[in-house]
Amino acid sequence: MGIRTIQRITGAAAVAGAGCTVGVLPLYFVYSGAPPDANVLTRCLLGLIGATLFLVFMSGFAYLVKQRDPEREWFGSLAAAAGTAWLVIALVSTGLEIGAVIAAPDPIDPTITVSGTYVLYGSISRLLEGLFLVAFAIAAARLLPRWCRVVSGALAAVNFAFVPSLYFGNTPAEFYAANGWGTTATVGGLITLWFLAIGIALLRSTDADRPGQSVRVGGGRYPAGIDRGE
Repeated sequence: MGIRTIQRITGAAAVAGAGCTVGVLPLYFVYSGAPPDANVLTRCLLGLIGATLFLVFMSGFAYLVKQRDPEREWFGSLAAAAGTAWLVIALVSTGLEIGAVIAAPDPIDPTITVSGTYVLYGSISRLLEGLFLVAFAIAAARLLPRWCRVVSGALAAVNFAFVPSLYFGNTPAEFYAANGWGTTATVGGLITLWFLAIGIALLRSTDADRPGQSVRVGGGRYPAGIDRGE
């Protein structure tokens, strides 16, 4: 499989994952009290699919950096490792919510009831997501336009700013609580838009690599359309 095909798959996975995840956010605000089980299970299922697609993105991004910019391969690997760890946390948190909803005899609000997810969705995710974004910004220096790296760095700072939210209680209606709408929903929405933008940038970059053009690979430039065994 050629590197351009892998880049297309990586970009498409980011866009598709963002599409699934963006459908989750409105479902959190449909009901003021405990939502019905169908609401929670639907948003959890969409979240699981989105996280799985993002795992494809993580693997693809590490491969692209390794092939196109070997000098930054370690940062690509770090980004993939931190991103994968963050997604595993998200999958575990979602599993805890699903289990609690299935086991409860009456509808519950898992954002409050399942206390184990407070720091999983909150401070732990913010740390790992911030690390992922910092490593991504460095690794993507020769792979994506400058604006992608600038936005990644800015979003990393936002994530790190929410790490201390674990000191501020567990009321979802509070912006800066451990499980508050700022700590979880707002930052989650921003990273979803980030995946969408990065996925589109990867796809556009692939489309621009037409035969006869040159593309940057590592420290040099090579004619586009030549696989070079990658």
